[in-house]
Amino acid sequence: MSDETPICSAKGCRAAAVWVLAWNNPKIHTPERRKTWLACAEHREHLSQFLGVRSMLKDVVPLAEWEAPES
Repeated sequence: MSDETPICSAKGCRAAAVWVLAWNNPKIHTPERRKTWLACAEHREHLSQFLGVRSMLKDVVPLAEWEAPES
């Protein structure tokens, strides 16, 4: 992996990311704002559940298909 290879956002994980988890915290972000976490195949479900139980998960998209919204 190069320095440019996106890696998973799970604590301690250094695996290549293959998923983008788009989220926002409705208590502090406007509804259209999207923050992102990256996930490897192993951590996708765990990170999705973490955000989901907090009502923050908005979308899960394959990294290859992700296009960040224009700011």
